[in-house]
Amino acid sequence: MSELSVHKQAAKSATWRDYYEMCKPRVVMMMILTSLVGMFLAVPGMVPLDILVWGNLGIALVASAGAVINHLIDHQVDTIMQRTIKRPIPQGKVSPVQALMFALAICVLGMAILIFMVNPLCAWLTLGSFIGYAIIYTGFLKRATPQNIVIGGLSGAMPPLLGWSAVSGTVDPNGLLLVLIIFAWTPPHFWPLAIHRKSDYAKTDIPMLPVTHGDPLTKLHTLLYTIIMFLVTILPYLTGMSGMFYLGSAVLLGGGFLYYSLQLMFTDRPRAALTTFRYSIFYLIALFIALLIDHYL
Repeated sequence: MSELSVHKQAAKSATWRDYYEMCKPRVVMMMILTSLVGMFLAVPGMVPLDILVWGNLGIALVASAGAVINHLIDHQVDTIMQRTIKRPIPQGKVSPVQALMFALAICVLGMAILIFMVNPLCAWLTLGSFIGYAIIYTGFLKRATPQNIVIGGLSGAMPPLLGWSAVSGTVDPNGLLLVLIIFAWTPPHFWPLAIHRKSDYAKTDIPMLPVTHGDPLTKLHTLLYTIIMFLVTILPYLTGMSGMFYLGSAVLLGGGFLYYSLQLMFTDRPRAALTTFRYSIFYLIALFIALLIDHYL
């Protein structure tokens, strides 16, 4: 039976859950949280309801399209990695053509919403983020250098600026500062996961830092970027963007991140990498909630 026939036969069993999974909903939800915070920080009061709804819907659709393209480009790699082998395309539930058509459909829909219901600046910034993640990072950078996550992290850091621009129609320095926070957070967030999944990445042609340079150097990089991230998160207070509540939260949360990074660096606990990765997710959510609370204090 040909590959096409297998895809045609298997794709009949695809459900909406398979398409939903390809959108990486948990990742997109985190992106929308930071977009929401960007929106609220851009105004002294309440964000206009139409911008709140249409802006986040459009951003979520385009971000989901980028996630589907990531599934599509990586589907051959996904077949040999334990973490990803059960994704819809490797399982034959969704064919590559169907995935591409789905990605294009939700991307066009999201862009139309942003252009006509929000503003063109937000739409084009969102498209730029999509191209950066789906095409430049996934298609090229991911396989080009062990520093892939550092260079490619910019596109994933864009949502707070997208939310800011949706409300203000401008690219504001404070919005860019929010981007810088996520940009600095991305390496110490992802490298512990790469350490935890090192054996999986070793099977592929993706030059992840733990595979190419070993765990000790990756742990050192994680610690150094955690320190950089900690310093960057102080900037909203130093620039007058946020107050004492945010500063205290940033110091406490950043201290927790430093603790886990030091534990990863200097202990041999088998689950230290996974624990650091999980804390990094909590950290970003809590930090942006602290930004939001501080804004209205």
